[in-house]
Amino acid sequence: MHDHKQKRISRRDILGALTAAGAAAVAGACGSSSPTSPTASGGTTTTTGGTTSGACVVSNSETEGPYPDRTGMINNAAFYRQDITEGKAGTPLTLDLTVVSVGSGCAAVANATIEVWQCDAAGAYSEYSAPGTFLRGLQKTDASGKAAFNTIYPGWYTGRAPHVHLEVFVNGSSVKTTQMAFPEAVSTAVYSQGVYASRGATFTRNSTDNVFSDGTTNEMATLTGSPSAGYTATLQIGI
Repeated sequence: MHDHKQKRISRRDILGALTAAGAAAVAGACGSSSPTSPTASGGTTTTTGGTTSGACVVSNSETEGPYPDRTGMINNAAFYRQDITEGKAGTPLTLDLTVVSVGSGCAAVANATIEVWQCDAAGAYSEYSAPGTFLRGLQKTDASGKAAFNTIYPGWYTGRAPHVHLEVFVNGSSVKTTQMAFPEAVSTAVYSQGVYASRGATFTRNSTDNVFSDGTTNEMATLTGSPSAGYTATLQIGI
């Protein structure tokens, strides 16, 4: 002590100090929890959906659906492209994809080929209900296992929730066919404006979709952005 006199510490003082320390530790632990992600809205930047950061899981295998490429794009260098819109109107969407090997501790898979395909704002697929090759394309992953595509937010059609098809090839062989799901709040916001508005937001929900009804934990994209500015959809594909 400053006055060099010994101070007698009572049992009550000790208990009080221990109680205060315990309360501080609890408060610190509560304060370290992650904040709740904001919900989607029509005009502000949002973050919603997706899986826990760092999760190392094999992505669900899903059907390639009734509309896969039938022109042999994978063997045509012209379709290895980042921008797949081909002039299709809609809310801009960047697909930020990462391919990892779950068996190798989720190490990045470089030089894998990712093929994507989706419907337009009206629910139509190229090569089938509409001519052309819009909203289809491929890219090789970089050293970090990443590839990005510039597209539009997918529209909807009867019986399916909004989705994007994804197929991964390694050394020319298909190793994973899956689909990207979207948070329903974001889809509702997107479908209320622009080229989507005339069709409305009566899309099939993920829980009743014949692909996603068993869960979307490993297929739900994390979206950032807004309907007016566009979105980035981030997804890790575990193979």
